[in-house]
Amino acid sequence: MTDSKSPSSPTKKPLLQLLGPGLLYAGAAVGVSHLVQSTRAGAEFGFILIWAVILANVIKYPFFEFGPRYAAATGKSLLDGYKKLGTWALALFIIMTICTMFIVQSAITVVTAGLAQQLTGIVLAPWQWSGILLLICSVILGFGRYSVLDKLMKVIILVLTTTTVLALIAAFFADVPQSEDFMTTFSWDNKLHIFFLVALVGWMPAPIDISVWHSVWAVAKEEETGNLPVLKEVLLDFKIGYWGTTLLAICFVALGALVMYGTGEELSASGGVFARQVITLYTSGLGGWSYFIIAVAAFTTMFSTTLTCLDAYSRVVGQATTQLIPKSSDGSGKNRYLQWIFILVAGTMVLLIYFLDNMRTLVDLATTISFLTAPILALLNHFAVHSKSFPPEARPGPLLKIMSWVGILILTGFSVYYLFLQFNAS
Repeated sequence: MTDSKSPSSPTKKPLLQLLGPGLLYAGAAVGVSHLVQSTRAGAEFGFILIWAVILANVIKYPFFEFGPRYAAATGKSLLDGYKKLGTWALALFIIMTICTMFIVQSAITVVTAGLAQQLTGIVLAPWQWSGILLLICSVILGFGRYSVLDKLMKVIILVLTTTTVLALIAAFFADVPQSEDFMTTFSWDNKLHIFFLVALVGWMPAPIDISVWHSVWAVAKEEETGNLPVLKEVLLDFKIGYWGTTLLAICFVALGALVMYGTGEELSASGGVFARQVITLYTSGLGGWSYFIIAVAAFTTMFSTTLTCLDAYSRVVGQATTQLIPKSSDGSGKNRYLQWIFILVAGTMVLLIYFLDNMRTLVDLATTISFLTAPILALLNHFAVHSKSFPPEARPGPLLKIMSWVGILILTGFSVYYLFLQFNAS
């Protein structure tokens, strides 16, 4: 890849112009993993599991970085990298994605629905609120696609970051009583603690699938703006989004620890009740004035995730199936995109209408599946950027290569340990 065709050098571009796919990544990542799982970690274990949040982000860093790296170096998404590894790799990715995307979208949307109800005061069944939200997202994506998503996400992330930081600052100065009776510690001998840790790490900072989404968004930005991707710019955009979500995850753990830990309040498995508990517990500790800040931060977090996941799944599966079966292409990328939006929305609504009875179980199932598939996706990403077809000058350095192998070993080992605990009779 040559940078000579790029209209301007990386150093001359305003920061907001450089930002794009990295913020879409942040919008997709900061959702269930942060608002639900990170808050639960703080509420149930205090600050103890912050180490798990930091370690998960460090371990998974290479695999997320490989997505934008591949896009910048080749002008194509990681789907192209998978196909070059062999048809089997692309087919495996499609199978894993289709098998998980309806559960993931359902888990994300039902949490967002609970928050929408609390924010507006309009009481509807969870599937009804979910349908309204999915319809709004579909309209946004159907008419605007990447350009609208890119602009909207910059506003959403700004609101999210500002309100979360304000809430955390207020929490540090709030006088929240805590009871020693409810002080608990994490134990490696407790299966329930291990299972929660798996659910926490599964989507911390996000499922590794998002590395593929990021590469697809990077290519989409290039196509809409006409600017060739420059590796240095793309990685700067990625790092701002990635480490920004890491800090936000720590903020949510801290909020849960400072405001909920030791209160004796058990977090509900119902999406609507959970949303009310989060907002009520925060406002009871921080004061009624903070209700709007907490409600907006929470809803913004989840709506951004619902929107970006709906876009990414539809965009990625449409492109992946076309690459795997070229004859399936009807000549219109937008038509395929809209078709998959319809399929994903329809499948999600079926799950929510007929099979939703426990929000927390659905969330834990989705995050655990992502945890177990992480080693496979990590290997595919590693081989994609270390293959002979990948430009040598853009390949990761020795440190990143070592981090990648260490991360693969840790994710694989922890997955085996989890499966052992799951199927080993106590």
